[in-house]
Amino acid sequence: MATVLLLMTGCTDNKNKGRETASEPEEEPLPERYENDDLPKTADELFDDFVYYFASNEQLQRRRIAFPLKVNASLVEQQQWQMEPLFMSVGEYAQIFNTPEQKELVNDTTIADAIVEKIFLNADSVRQYVFSRNDGRWQLTEIRDQQLSNNANATFLSFYQQFATDSAFQRNSLCDEIAFSGADPDDDFAEMKGFITPGSWEAFAPELPQDSLYNIVYGKQSTQSKERIFTICGISNGLETELVFQLKRGKWKLASLTE
Repeated sequence: MATVLLLMTGCTDNKNKGRETASEPEEEPLPERYENDDLPKTADELFDDFVYYFASNEQLQRRRIAFPLKVNASLVEQQQWQMEPLFMSVGEYAQIFNTPEQKELVNDTTIADAIVEKIFLNADSVRQYVFSRNDGRWQLTEIRDQQLSNNANATFLSFYQQFATDSAFQRNSLCDEIAFSGADPDDDFAEMKGFITPGSWEAFAPELPQDSLYNIVYGKQSTQSKERIFTICGISNGLETELVFQLKRGKWKLASLTE
């Protein structure tokens, strides 16, 4: 018999699991006074804030690219550049952290390097948009392509692809008890916190990107960690889903889910 061990903790806002997508994102207006100038210093302090404007405003994007831009073995001049909406075109992005400490880098204003990865799970390839912050200003400095097998998260991403697409494999990749915090599947206005078991997983399983995904990398990653914190961030709806996987006896297992 399926077991659900959950504690009711009151009512919250409706947390619909569906995520909106935007095939033609509208250009985000720059903050007042900065339409023809640069961004305020505060928008350059956190990469998350900067990349949102970079991906949604063509004028800013062109000003924040180090032309001629190195793209693999070629150089792209400013007149050749076409607007790159990054994750704005799909409405969500991921963050794959190897440790809880690395997750804190999102709010670290001293970070000077970040990479936005477009990961093509079915094509064994990754396009990396490399950003650097010089004199307090973020810029796109390079674009490079690599095989997925050469990515720092290659082993985990190989597991993740099967986890996201194969329901039987997904069930077999669950811990005996999965810590859960989120909306009650039977009542969108109720918050639940406790544990669920594999037999109840189907009612709680979130939608996961399957063919491709965007990942933001902050600083340098450790490849030795036996944990992956996989977070999906919705742009237009503000939803966030976090799955924590742990490496147990050589196999990745889902240990917790937060929605």
